[in-house]
Amino acid sequence: MSRVGKKVIEVPKDVEVTIDGTHVTVKGPKGELSNTFHEEMTYNLEDGQLEVVRPSDSKEHRMHHGTTRALLNNMVEGVSKGFVKELELVGVGYRAQMQGNKLVLSVGLSHPVEFVSGDNLTISVEKNTQIKIEGNNKEEVGALASNIRKVRPPEPYKGKGIRYKGEHIRRKEGKTGK
Repeated sequence: MSRVGKKVIEVPKDVEVTIDGTHVTVKGPKGELSNTFHEEMTYNLEDGQLEVVRPSDSKEHRMHHGTTRALLNNMVEGVSKGFVKELELVGVGYRAQMQGNKLVLSVGLSHPVEFVSGDNLTISVEKNTQIKIEGNNKEEVGALASNIRKVRPPEPYKGKGIRYKGEHIRRKEGKTGK
């Protein structure tokens, strides 16, 4: 049996889960998320515990079992706690600033790079070199953080670039290293 799939999802008291066949809607203090899952999976919601049940042990059902449970858990966690990704800008003259709902990055390119926050996302800049992305959808938060990082990924020689907070960049020696 799938180790992830057989775990039960604890639903907090302030979160409401609505199951309509294959369509699941989760409402909480941080917003509302809905998704349509595999048509053969069934869901049991009892006493604040949500369980995903698969119909058989076929390879396809095992595959969808763990994925469905993980996505449902992310939805419940997102509307109750939310998700946060933090980025750091490392480099001389690298800075970020907010202009309305746009994030403007100056990272050594010939032009400033702009990002617009989505509907459920909040971008904030702290100390001109730290960016914080918050939202209730884990996929959207991670995708925006990844797209911002792609503008100037950290390079291994000087360590300059945009990196996740706490990310370790493996450094290389330059030409003079022996």
